[in-house]
Amino acid sequence: MKVVRVQYTTTLEFAPINQANIAGIVNELKALNHPGIKYGCWLLPDGKTFMHFDQFENEEAHEVLIHLDSFKKFDEQLWASGLEKEPQLEHPVLVASTEVFF
Repeated sequence: MKVVRVQYTTTLEFAPINQANIAGIVNELKALNHPGIKYGCWLLPDGKTFMHFDQFENEEAHEVLIHLDSFKKFDEQLWASGLEKEPQLEHPVLVASTEVFF
């Protein structure tokens, strides 16, 4: 299993566009219905800091996500938007859980 946590801060003006782009990723993933991908994004109380927490069965499943057209659009627009805080990428390791992931 591969877990990816990313957090970054956009401008307040770009935040709604980013939310729409993330919704596009979710829609494409739902249509794809890949059993090895769990994707989620949260907006923090400031209204402009996003935290993605994604779980993948393996590296191949992660590759599926980053090659989606919707993800490429999201990534391109995010970097062009003038971020207030660049993405911080982490790869946490599961210690214990009541949920079965993969």
